[in-house]
Amino acid sequence: MCGRFVITSPPAALRQIFGYIEQPNFPPRYNIAPTQPVPVVILENGGRHFRLMRWGLIPAWVKDPRKFTLLINARSETVLDKPAFKNAIKRRRVLIPADGYYEWQDADGRKRPFFIHRRDGHPVGFAALAETWMGPNGEETDSVAIVTAPASRDLASLHHRVPVTIAPEEFERWLDSRINDASDVMQLLRGPAEGEFAWHEISTRVNRVVNDDAQLLLPITDEQRAAEEPKPAKRAAPRKATAEEDDGQGSLF
Repeated sequence: MCGRFVITSPPAALRQIFGYIEQPNFPPRYNIAPTQPVPVVILENGGRHFRLMRWGLIPAWVKDPRKFTLLINARSETVLDKPAFKNAIKRRRVLIPADGYYEWQDADGRKRPFFIHRRDGHPVGFAALAETWMGPNGEETDSVAIVTAPASRDLASLHHRVPVTIAPEEFERWLDSRINDASDVMQLLRGPAEGEFAWHEISTRVNRVVNDDAQLLLPITDEQRAAEEPKPAKRAAPRKATAEEDDGQGSLF
């Protein structure tokens, strides 16, 4: 799955790769989490455009978003059938620029965080689906979910699912929803090839969304790992017996 990701490439470099018209200027983000606004590339009026959308898709038919489950990911195997995604996969396919993402591995009863990125260091375009929800008073919310697929054998050691990444030469094909059909793009919904991505363990500082700095990406040191190990529980000191608890073998007076 994908529950946190990062964008560290300069805005000008991302604009060149993704080819959108706007020239946004934004700082690097090292700990992007669900419900936050995320950069999205969408095809509108014959051109690619940069938009900000809420991460956590809200289908157009939802009456009260506060009572609806947060949809941050969409399974590639079921996007054509699930009511929440079957319209978006045909009509509003988008890309989310990223430089990597985080995953947590269960090990020894603990969840250890890892930073995952392309082995060559290049940015990626996550396949994503977008919707616009309109409220009863005319308010609108653009939202998005990242498409996931089964992991390759190497990445499966961390998690059995991964975000789908679209190759730059396939950007136009993925984004073009003008024919209102998804049959031509379903073959793009697969995880990265084995060996394409690399990863390393990082500090559990990433667990807190308020931490958003470049230090999160650094490999964990032995000193950090030791400091983050759970502390053994302290043994409680034995209580003195009261009169009611005495076993009767000694005088209370």
